[in-house]
Amino acid sequence: MAPLIVVWSKLGIRAVVRFLLAKGTKCSVIYREIVENYGEHAISMTQVYQWCSWFKDGRTSLQDEPRSGRPNTANNDWNTARVDELIKVDRRVKLKEISLKLDIPKTNVYEIVHDEFGYRKVSVRWVPKMLSDEHKRQRVEIFQILLHRCQQEGDEAVDVGPGGDHRARNKLLEHLITGDETWVHLSTPETKRDSMTWKHPSSPVTKKVQSPAIGIKSDGHRVLGLTWNDPFRYSAKRRECQC
Repeated sequence: MAPLIVVWSKLGIRAVVRFLLAKGTKCSVIYREIVENYGEHAISMTQVYQWCSWFKDGRTSLQDEPRSGRPNTANNDWNTARVDELIKVDRRVKLKEISLKLDIPKTNVYEIVHDEFGYRKVSVRWVPKMLSDEHKRQRVEIFQILLHRCQQEGDEAVDVGPGGDHRARNKLLEHLITGDETWVHLSTPETKRDSMTWKHPSSPVTKKVQSPAIGIKSDGHRVLGLTWNDPFRYSAKRRECQC
């Protein structure tokens, strides 16, 4: 089930944890409530238990505590903006590539991508076909013509035989045949991992045209398509030319 809230921040999630904990809600229930409403990437169960423990000990701040050691200079506004720009240019860019381009540690890139912006890697959604505006316009025109004909002639039209004799009247709409065409490429399709892209919590899911599968029959032929009841076939066996 899709989350009810798609735009959130880590400070807001922590505030929800503190609020539910103050009401006496168990940590496991808090985690389940957050996942149902914000999604599974909002916070991990370990983080929920950690923040519940801190709040029980009297902590009131939602901000991260300053870390000891060398101050982090990689997660500044300049690098953060550049990371976001690289992801928007190429949704398939890898954390290692961002680290090399910006010359900052990969761990800092991970914090910026996941913690600052809430990006997560998702697989693109396959759709049968991506229609262009021209294709959509042509389909609308054709259906308008058919609808006008149906309104003028009625739902029934005379079926004229080869010799000119009038056959039985047939319903027009029931005899409309829709079809489609596609190119079949004999190549290895892109894997699910290769097609994964970065997705912001508020951005829509990326779509990709699904490549048609080719079914291999036991007789050495491959079915390409069907017209009425007769399949188009071509031999999958290699034919050697004798010269």
